[in-house]
Amino acid sequence: MLTGGRRATRVSVSGAAGLTAEGELVATPVPAAVPAGTKAEDLRLALRAATMYYLDGLTQAEIAGRLGVSRPTAGRLVARAKANGLVRIEIVVPADLRDDLHAEEERALEERFGLTEAVVAGHGIDIGAPGRPEAYASVGRAAATLLMRRLQPGDTLGFTWGPETIAVARALSSGVATCRAVVQLDGSMSTAAYQTGSEYILARCGEILHADTYRLPAPLYADPATVASIRNDSGMSRTLAAGARAEVMIFGIGAVSTSTTLFEGSFLDTGMLDELVALGAVGEIGGRFFDAAGVAIASELQRRAVSVALEDIRSCPTSILVASGVTKHHATLGALRGGLPRFLVCDIDCARWLLSH
Repeated sequence: MLTGGRRATRVSVSGAAGLTAEGELVATPVPAAVPAGTKAEDLRLALRAATMYYLDGLTQAEIAGRLGVSRPTAGRLVARAKANGLVRIEIVVPADLRDDLHAEEERALEERFGLTEAVVAGHGIDIGAPGRPEAYASVGRAAATLLMRRLQPGDTLGFTWGPETIAVARALSSGVATCRAVVQLDGSMSTAAYQTGSEYILARCGEILHADTYRLPAPLYADPATVASIRNDSGMSRTLAAGARAEVMIFGIGAVSTSTTLFEGSFLDTGMLDELVALGAVGEIGGRFFDAAGVAIASELQRRAVSVALEDIRSCPTSILVASGVTKHHATLGALRGGLPRFLVCDIDCARWLLSH
């Protein structure tokens, strides 16, 4: 019997007997459309091979021995049975896990937005809920699992600060993955005494992943002369360059509103937000704002940002967006339309909203 993981597979082989049970391989006599001119003997052997392979769990070598044919012929018989409609495969999610597994939505998101992988976990945070790391625990755990599975020892991991990435850092497990370096992708200094969590993320990821760490001790926004000075500084320019070339980037997303970490931390004021809204901005990553098509907003704020450019994020081979909550829906959709992330971790409510638009 072939079963695996937390999701079961149900197989039907036409004309073969078997068990019918939740989470098990089953066989039922279903009619199959067979091409005209196909020899009955060929189909009989194909049906026997498919029954042995899918229901009895035999290898192709074992099937070859049973039927007196070569191993390649056994493989072709199994493939022929499937091609001629004698085999039907269905993925069955156990009833007690249907609230936790969302394979259908994940696959639909991947196909709709051209993602390498989508992971859907839990429900989103409530409207008006504070943007604290605890609220993102569910997507944080899912993103940490994805990150540890994708991260390679020679990679540089870049991150933007925020409650989503703090939740990811908290969920990392020791001994699962390592990388070469961890680098901060956006400045975090502000005029307000606001805790961005950048130091925690950097220290936690460096410790768990056994990686070198690169801080970016700079403001998120500065006047053009200061930005030029920062980019000419040997230490900070090295950090920015390492971030732009990172093989893996993980980041949250922000809406264009007063209920965001950028506004709470006094990085933005209402006047700036009004200007961004007038320019068509729907969201931001690392302080870089974009419109509904994921195109960077050309504004003075864009030129004042001390962070990796959206183009660097778009060209990153493993760019992971972590999104949760109703207020992030439009921003997430814009980022996806613009091809900014190649991987998405979101809640089920966000996933369903994205697929409806």
